[in-house]
Amino acid sequence: MSTVNLATALTISAAALSKGRELGAAPLTVAVLDQAGRVVSLQREDGSSLLRPEIATAKAWGALALGKPSRLIAADAENRPAFIGAVNTLAQGNIMPVAGGVLVRDDAGVIVGAVGISGDTSDVDELCAMAGVAVSGLRGDNGV
Repeated sequence: MSTVNLATALTISAAALSKGRELGAAPLTVAVLDQAGRVVSLQREDGSSLLRPEIATAKAWGALALGKPSRLIAADAENRPAFIGAVNTLAQGNIMPVAGGVLVRDDAGVIVGAVGISGDTSDVDELCAMAGVAVSGLRGDNGV
């Protein structure tokens, strides 16, 4: 697979939302992007607040843009705030430096897309993203 397709994106989203329900998470929004940063699927649960689609997309897009999970971007923001601030300016504010954006890799380790989730704590968002990718048969990369 060279990129995440619609069927895979829907599988990831459904599994991630199911994990959220299992955990009793707040209403979630799941964005699945292909390797070029284009939205393939955006699923928003009833009750998910207004800005969640943009946040979820920014978590995934930032991971793709910088080639690292959003958890590691958050660490960079702590350690090198000027750099991440400048990068986010270049990205027109489209990077969300908090956990919840994971890279999607194929069996060879090649990035084929990313998933971003927003709605609960960043750690719960990330846990749901990883669970969704695992069900798809691909590998989630959260930097841990």
